[in-house]
Amino acid sequence: MAERAVVPSSPAPTARPAPARKRRTSLVDRRTVLSAAIAGGVGVGVARLLPWHRVVEVDPPELTKQALATRSALDWVSPLGDEATRVAHLLRRTSFGYTAAELESAVSDGYRRTVDRLIETPPAEPPALAGADEASAAKPLRLQALAQWWVDWMMKTPTPFAEHMTLFWHGHFTSDFQKVGLQDPYLYWQDRTWRRFFHSDLKTMLTQVTIDPAMLRYLDLATSSGRAPNENYSRELMELFTLGVGHYTEDDVKAAAKGLAGWRFPLTKAMIDAQVANVIKRTGKPPKFTPKPDAVKTGIFVPARAYKGPAFTYLGETKAWTPEAVLDKILEQDSLAPFLTQKLLTDLVATDVDDSTVTRIADRFRKSGYDTKTLMSDVLTSDEFASAKAYRALVKSPTEAMVSAAKALQAPQLSRLIVNSGQGMGQLLFDPPTVGGWPDNASWISSTSMLARINFVTSALAQMKQVPSAASAHAQFLDSTLGPQTLAYLDATTDDRRRWAAVLSSAEFQLK
Repeated sequence: MAERAVVPSSPAPTARPAPARKRRTSLVDRRTVLSAAIAGGVGVGVARLLPWHRVVEVDPPELTKQALATRSALDWVSPLGDEATRVAHLLRRTSFGYTAAELESAVSDGYRRTVDRLIETPPAEPPALAGADEASAAKPLRLQALAQWWVDWMMKTPTPFAEHMTLFWHGHFTSDFQKVGLQDPYLYWQDRTWRRFFHSDLKTMLTQVTIDPAMLRYLDLATSSGRAPNENYSRELMELFTLGVGHYTEDDVKAAAKGLAGWRFPLTKAMIDAQVANVIKRTGKPPKFTPKPDAVKTGIFVPARAYKGPAFTYLGETKAWTPEAVLDKILEQDSLAPFLTQKLLTDLVATDVDDSTVTRIADRFRKSGYDTKTLMSDVLTSDEFASAKAYRALVKSPTEAMVSAAKALQAPQLSRLIVNSGQGMGQLLFDPPTVGGWPDNASWISSTSMLARINFVTSALAQMKQVPSAASAHAQFLDSTLGPQTLAYLDATTDDRRRWAAVLSSAEFQLK
């Protein structure tokens, strides 16, 4: 009998178990970051270039001997009472840095108009990556090209907040290239899908996450059937994506797995052609049956693979559950709005926001019908966002730090260096370390990672034949709020190249 073409898409190059579920719970401490920065060779402390700013000393943290020797047990006085500084703070939190011209334009618009522009402007779509839609076993995606395509757009996009949130969702609704593979366009499609979440509602988002082809593979929902339900996606959907630990039971995991079952991967013409060519290579003749390409870029529901048994109980309700009904039930849960609100506040404000703040913003999020624009607006216009407590309370991820440096230098040609340097700092795009996504804040910082960041700045400047003037770099990118060692480095510089090195390598620049 002639061999049939395989209906599912080609598998990932190597089989992997369900992604690890290790969690990180550390909170950022600015003093910890400063200590690590000193160990990496970067000066910190508290002083300001503007003489009328106060200097305040705080209790010394646990520091290395080297840090103690440089007297780094100081913290900054927040300058966020100034409108222009609030605008710079806003841009650092909602984008991958800014150019001097972008900062000047935003300061001219003012804080509130800039917030409205960042939130209300629909996300700009990146140009197509050549060949990505035709990826197959015969011509797989190249990870380097895929990552560089995204980094290029981070630097060029006219809607930087949408791009920041694309990376945020990439770390929240996690998938990685090692499990998903590169022999299809699924990760490329996922990146474009997550970007469209920017002006969306939560039900739409959860629906798209559930039927996303990369997610179908990453958490094995495409292998799940009503007769043999796989629990990987149902568990992470509740624990990591929506409700959090303690708001569901093991029976709910099993029940949701049954209700969500029934999906298969979509097939493109390129994928089918590669499968047919492989059959011919192995058997010497074409398959008897060749499936038609699918017209959609999402998972396809196959009723014959879905659960067909009696009604069962999920989150306290007994009925016949479908995938849509499972998601609707999650949207009814009280823990959903606080869980996602806390996650966004940790990304944009601070790691230890008060419970009352979470409750206030989560309530409005729920009442808005889970509208993401409402959530983002409430966060960015909150008193907490521009509070002294929030100033430099977060650490730039490696991608944020590198792209911010490239934008400051007006050097989009550094995208290849950014991609090549990310893994050494702990962030290879399209490869989050666990199903819990990227680490947060203080987890990014160690003496080793700080050295890697400094090496990136050194390499970036070495690649540039000319650099822009650095005369105002300390004001534009560090708010004129500097530690004494950074100030000493700047005072000792004799040219723009060395001044940029001091600014971009500083501990102040690593915080946002």
